Amino acid sequence: MAVIEWIQFLAGGLLLLIGLVIFLIQMIGVFRFKYVLNRMHAAAMGDTLGIGCCLLGLIVMKGFSFTSLKLLLVIIFLWFSSPVSSHLIARLEVATDEEPQKHYKQLAADANGEMTVLSERDREDKTEEEKEARNGAVL
Repeated sequence: MAVIEWIQFLAGGLLLLIGLVIFLIQMIGVFRFKYVLNRMHAAAMGDTLGIGCCLLGLIVMKGFSFTSLKLLLVIIFLWFSSPVSSHLIARLEVATDEEPQKHYKQLAADANGEMTVLSERDREDKTEEEKEARNGAVL
């Protein structure tokens, strides 16, 4: 019986260690990336995977009990709520970005479906055409 407990303890400790390494990588990504969406991606992915590994390690250490069932429910709740909340915050950032041309590439597709990156001048021409179309539109 003692051998099984040691194996259980080592497996749980390994999962906890993996979770801590994932949190360390997440922190490096959050501080290293410059743009807010890149930082959010690192934070959201690290939270989901890191918390999952840490809580699985605690479940393995505890064994099958009511406490491990509660920890499993916490993992399920976090796996549903963390990506959804990160996605909503990212959409808010994209919608309220004051300088989108600084962060995003604008793509255009030709008749064959080939994608090309629009240059700054192409974007200005396109916005001028949109302005003329709006000015000439009958409301």
